[in-house]
Amino acid sequence: MTSDTKQTGSQRPYDLVERTAQFGESVIRFAKTIPSSPVTASLIRQIVRAGTSVGANMCEANDAVSRKDFRNKMGICRKEASEVKHWLRMISTAEPTMADKARDIWQEANELNLIFAKSFHTAGRESSETDSPK
Repeated sequence: MTSDTKQTGSQRPYDLVERTAQFGESVIRFAKTIPSSPVTASLIRQIVRAGTSVGANMCEANDAVSRKDFRNKMGICRKEASEVKHWLRMISTAEPTMADKARDIWQEANELNLIFAKSFHTAGRESSETDSPK
């Protein structure tokens, strides 16, 4: 574990690339436990797509070539994390036995969503400050 991912107990890693990768992994593990049916098959595909997309877009944000590019990728991360919360709700409705397992992932998706929203707004504010005349 690198110094950027200091983690003890239930504390989350500081490194958002690592944290979002771990989030995607937890979504995959969760999806593999969902009983398969005609209804859940579509929901499983959706949650895996959205949950793993969070980390992929975080990697892209980390390698952004401009503040505008960074802000765009943070916006996508925010939307995908929010979408995971939606799919968790639908899965819990389709398969009520999964509700307890869904709660921890929902909480992490919510925390990530808040982090991305703050980064998105901060990057926008900093961008407008540098664009305004002195």
